[in-house]
Amino acid sequence: MSEITRLFGARAGAYASFRPQYPSALFTWLAANSPGRQRALDIACGNGQASAPLLEHFEQVLACDGSPEQLLAAKDLQGVSSFAATAEAQPLADASLDLIVVGQALHWFATPVFFREVARLLRPGGLFCAWCYSLLRVDAQVDAVLEEFYYGTLDGYWPEGRTSVDAGYSDLQVPFAQIELPPFAIELQWDRPQLLGYLSTWSAVQRLEKASGRDPLIDLLPALEAAWPDGQQQRFVRWPLHFVAGRP
Repeated sequence: MSEITRLFGARAGAYASFRPQYPSALFTWLAANSPGRQRALDIACGNGQASAPLLEHFEQVLACDGSPEQLLAAKDLQGVSSFAATAEAQPLADASLDLIVVGQALHWFATPVFFREVARLLRPGGLFCAWCYSLLRVDAQVDAVLEEFYYGTLDGYWPEGRTSVDAGYSDLQVPFAQIELPPFAIELQWDRPQLLGYLSTWSAVQRLEKASGRDPLIDLLPALEAAWPDGQQQRFVRWPLHFVAGRP
């Protein structure tokens, strides 16, 4: 089991509760651009954020994750055929899928081995789409606090691969011509406790806590409270999505 799999498995409950949901228009676009609507696979599915919306568009939705703990904690996998597997070795037949998606995880395994597996699994004309989102935006005051935490406090604690998220996946070497997607974004109304719950799922937060023996969110809280004094007041939170998509 990789370190990343262990990190996300360790806080699977928080991950299921606080990871933001993707816009429904994204899944409508994916279905419209797939060669069929029989079978879709969500790789590194986590809590099922991408798996569940696909059920509205495909006859069968499969979801896999390297962490059994993630699958057990998932609340959004009803009706989805879920199983534990690594991204690079899927227990599925050749040319058996119309669509493969990877939400906020491709940077952990964007290797030639993985892309060969994608090409094996997709039917002719099948669609592959992966996306990521980096630092959220709230307002000038909160953004400044989060930027200092992200780029300062957590510097050196992000696992290898996170730089690809910061680059919007523009640095990934993908062995097929890419398709451009419309400009999608995650947009939510959150209060301060929800934001803190989300920050607790960051892999760098978990690594720093393990190294120091102290939750770094405790030290963040005074500055965050000053920037967001009424913690129960909801604010608009936005993450632009960045894509890698094509037909291998």
